[in-house]
Amino acid sequence: MPEVEPDFYSDPGVIDHPVEYFNAMRAKCPVAREPYHGSFMVTGYEEATALLNVKDGTYSASVNVLGPLALTFEPEGDDISQQLDEARMTMPWSAHLATYDGDRHTSHREMVTRLLTYKRFKQNEEYLYGLADKLIDKFIGNGACEVMREYAHATTTYAISDLLGIPEADRAILLEQIGKPPSQLDGDAEIKVGPDPLVAMKELFDGYLRERLENPGTDLMSELSQAKFRDGTPIPFETMSILARFVFGAGQDTTSRLIATAIMRIADDQPLQARLRAEPEKIPDFLEEVLRIDPPVKVGYRLAVKKTELAGQDVPAGSVMAVCLTGANHDARHFENPEEFDIDRPNVRDHMAFSRGSHGCLGAPLARMESRIAIERILARTSHIALS
Repeated sequence: MPEVEPDFYSDPGVIDHPVEYFNAMRAKCPVAREPYHGSFMVTGYEEATALLNVKDGTYSASVNVLGPLALTFEPEGDDISQQLDEARMTMPWSAHLATYDGDRHTSHREMVTRLLTYKRFKQNEEYLYGLADKLIDKFIGNGACEVMREYAHATTTYAISDLLGIPEADRAILLEQIGKPPSQLDGDAEIKVGPDPLVAMKELFDGYLRERLENPGTDLMSELSQAKFRDGTPIPFETMSILARFVFGAGQDTTSRLIATAIMRIADDQPLQARLRAEPEKIPDFLEEVLRIDPPVKVGYRLAVKKTELAGQDVPAGSVMAVCLTGANHDARHFENPEEFDIDRPNVRDHMAFSRGSHGCLGAPLARMESRIAIERILARTSHIALS
């Protein structure tokens, strides 16, 4: 760490080396306030777990995606519930499930959970094997590929499109509309800061859903078009569209990063590559350790709605809590030798890459299946993988 603490939200050095930053913050305190935006960096495993499992409304997920950059009001007092209610729909991502709270979140998540079943994922498994081989067929004769574009992102985009029932002709269009991968420095900023960052694809998804209202099939959007909330209340059409677009958007970017990171790890560690070829049954544990060491999502955020405390630290109402998933994954109090990549560690699945609590990742089983099959097939179809 340099003498002047870097700004987590804008310093390229932190983006390139997040673990060093998280470790330095944890060394000060597992719940430490950074000086630039006043957010609390929660870098301890126990502390992050405790915060994410709070269910009494003390914390809101309204800032889940962008943290302090999502606030559109100046919090005042020891309880900002009313302020948040009044400002919520002006905040980035507020139209989507990732930022919902309370009964609204519970009812919408429960409905999506009924659609994203393990049975449905397993039914998609044969398609995923065929997809991986088709993608590999396109580049294997060249002896090289650009992994992110030609394999990782293609795998996840086609997989979620098949699950939803998106026509093949539209998949490239939707991939373009979802925009550049967001980051702390660039990306399609003018869209990402809006209440509905997936609005560009609304027209297409509205059309899909109207077709399925008239002639439902067997895909996920057909089931969504016919679904109701648990209490029997019909789902408004606009809600269907928002949920379908969210599932599409959430179902590709993070998993494609996982696949690409895993291939980079394999290419950079030849003994590990040889072991996975000899013991393909260890691929799932390998992927869990990839998720622990370098998860696709480094941080999730919560907003303290009421004055509270965490790990002995006073937390004023209106404080943004940066739940550092990568930081928790490198906490030596929970993971022995956390900087060592070890697919045999006994608690390999204890990582927080998919978050925890009520906002834990709904698509985790699909992400695990897609990435496992992608790695299985590329190892089976090649004899040597190295970085160019």
